[in-house]
Amino acid sequence: MDVGGNGGGLPVNNKQRAMLPNKSRGDFTRNARKDSEGLSESPDLEFEYADTDKWAAELSELYSYTEGPEFALNRKCFEEEFRTHVSDKQWTELDAAQHRAHAMRLLDSLEVIAREKRLKVARAILYMAQGTFAECTSEAEVQHWMRYNTFLLLDVGTFSALVELLNMEIDNSAACSSAVRKPAISLADSTDLRVLLNIMYLMVETIQQDDPADRPEWKIIRETFRTELGSPIFNNEPVSVMLFGMVTKFCSGHAPHFPMKKVLLLLWKSILFTLGGFEQLQSIKIHKREELGLPPLPEDSIRVIRSMRAASPPASASDLIEQQQKRARREHKALIKQDNLDAFNEKDPYKADDSREDEEDNDDNDNSIEAETFPLERDEVMPPPIPHPPSERVSFPKGLPWAPKVREKDIENFLESSRSKFIGYTLGSDTDTVVGLPRPIHESIKTLKQHKYVSIAEIQITKEEEFQKTPLSGGEEEVEMCSTELLYQGILPSLPQYMIALLKILLAAAPTSKAKTDSINILADVLPEEMPTTVLQSMKLGVDVNRHKEIIVKAISAILLLLLKHFKLNHIYQFEYMAQHLVFANCIPLILKFFNQNIMSYITAKNSISVLDFPYCVVHELPELTAESLEAGDNNQFCWRNLFSCINLLRILNKLTKWKHSRTMMLVVFKSAPILKRALKVKQAMMQLYVLKLLKVQTKYLGRQWRKSNMKTMSAIYQKVRHRLNDDWAYGNDLDARPWDFQAEECALRANIERFNSRRYDKSHSNPDFMPVDNCLQSVLGQRVDLPEDFQMNYDLWLEREVFSKPISWEELLQ
Repeated sequence: MDVGGNGGGLPVNNKQRAMLPNKSRGDFTRNARKDSEGLSESPDLEFEYADTDKWAAELSELYSYTEGPEFALNRKCFEEEFRTHVSDKQWTELDAAQHRAHAMRLLDSLEVIAREKRLKVARAILYMAQGTFAECTSEAEVQHWMRYNTFLLLDVGTFSALVELLNMEIDNSAACSSAVRKPAISLADSTDLRVLLNIMYLMVETIQQDDPADRPEWKIIRETFRTELGSPIFNNEPVSVMLFGMVTKFCSGHAPHFPMKKVLLLLWKSILFTLGGFEQLQSIKIHKREELGLPPLPEDSIRVIRSMRAASPPASASDLIEQQQKRARREHKALIKQDNLDAFNEKDPYKADDSREDEEDNDDNDNSIEAETFPLERDEVMPPPIPHPPSERVSFPKGLPWAPKVREKDIENFLESSRSKFIGYTLGSDTDTVVGLPRPIHESIKTLKQHKYVSIAEIQITKEEEFQKTPLSGGEEEVEMCSTELLYQGILPSLPQYMIALLKILLAAAPTSKAKTDSINILADVLPEEMPTTVLQSMKLGVDVNRHKEIIVKAISAILLLLLKHFKLNHIYQFEYMAQHLVFANCIPLILKFFNQNIMSYITAKNSISVLDFPYCVVHELPELTAESLEAGDNNQFCWRNLFSCINLLRILNKLTKWKHSRTMMLVVFKSAPILKRALKVKQAMMQLYVLKLLKVQTKYLGRQWRKSNMKTMSAIYQKVRHRLNDDWAYGNDLDARPWDFQAEECALRANIERFNSRRYDKSHSNPDFMPVDNCLQSVLGQRVDLPEDFQMNYDLWLEREVFSKPISWEELLQ
């Protein structure tokens, strides 16, 4: 896999390899494996998709288990500062004025020159942001004091000071050069950065949690902070742009000690807080459609997806053989029709009629090949309904969850073909004239127009074409300077590098990646200074490394999806610019490579030690860890972050390929069908929906034999995915995607994007012929012109040489 032209993978040098457990070297996985048999009987996963996991889970994922001893160190630093200036009272016993005075005192101390003193004060502030946990008796109490202390710290101006310190650490060339020379980087190399990033993350994560019980002044502080975080106030750029810069610096090899997991988590939460999550996206979309005079959305997609049920996964090869033998025993005395025998032959998982099927079946490690269902089995396509609370269910009168949609282009194509067939001439883009067409065609056109859907993107493309055609008479475009627009302007100059860097880290963190010598090391902020000496320590480090990589995948997938969705709403060409650079950096094969694993094992992985998670570990006595307790893991049915990551990556893949024939054909070329079919084994409705969408767009290119032997998948697509009324996705009749048009399609899109970016953002290269000219003599002469100093000093000489010494022929001048 090559991301952006350079290799990627997980590097582990000899010293770091020795620090890993024997049975984990190379693969790190210690998950309980399940056989593929019996997966079809697995229960539905009770997973509810959201912007983030529960608050406690999001807090715990900030810290690696290797950082555990630092909690006590933070407390010690705080208590030393506290006892120096305050009496023997505890922090929780002081009043608001004393709290504020001590916070101001710590903030002043943060500006000292001595690095050791500054680090001690930063640790004391971190202890405050962690909720002064030594004085708390429960996790709820820790979270209460975290919220109180965070708003206090923000109110006294701590965040601005932290951003300045972080900038100073980013530019610390001594630390960078020292890290580059080191053979093995460990946790100790990033201490200062980790403390600063921890405080900033806790502040952003705590404040973005909307609590109805918040005081009125807290709500004002929260909204002000949201605006400031997305504006170029800190260092003349949004905080997110600064963090993107850290990502590219890390990937370039100039700063290998950067704690990348913490940077990515802070970047994700900053984007989520400033731009908004999926609920906000839906409300922005509704508001924009109202502004543009478009009809309301046919349904609330969030509610529809939440109300869906999972389909039973595809049958595995062993299930099919067993089913086949049972039928043969039951019917060996009966006459069997020849077509049934043919159907049974098609069900043989080791036979296929064409070479493409052979290749795809070899790729499918589970051999999860489906058979065409017989009449008795057709009720098994969907499992029996799972009872849901009545408020969560959405009633659909016709049984299909989505209202069908039709594009204007689809209506035009239908009318073109109808006119050519019945009349013999065409009328271009005219969709109103139906003269000479038979009555059934009239009815068809009426039905198509009833379901016509005009997207915000189509309006934006039309407006952009008008601006390009009429640069003078089109007038000035009013660009709303919202957080999304400010972020796009900030990352626009280096967006390709940012996308390549994110994908490089994603590749290194993917469980399917193999160690390479030239790839980046993402374990700098998880490996301890001293190698583990016992089996228990090795097992704990193995769990920590796996968890670390899973959290990185979660953060990157969420960042990419949020940016794609917000840019698409803000302007379609902003979305297309980012999407095209993701495609150029091999994002499509990278995501397919990620899914080319035992996806059920990944989703049910138990790479966490709950007793070591913050805030549990700081308010409870820790039980003695044993190898057996680590091996057993927790009792959760699935890992929330891994399922969240998988759904995000599938949604990104859908965004990149939707309505792009060249990219759809990439899915076909990379043999994604068997990989995606394996992902259907996860019984979670939302994940299945996005897998089925990806299968639907390529079905027509997979051949008749594939469709015949995958009828259960075809039925699931029909029942779950939105219908386009005249889209014959299930047949091979589409001629839109021709191999010689692929490059032309991407080049045309790229030209449109470059014209948009040049027109809106590149003011320096605007055409001088289109610039306004001032023809008024008085205003031209009245303009103030700044003259250089040397000219002013030698003004008399200039007058003598250029004016007095040259004869002027006034008659000629006046003529």
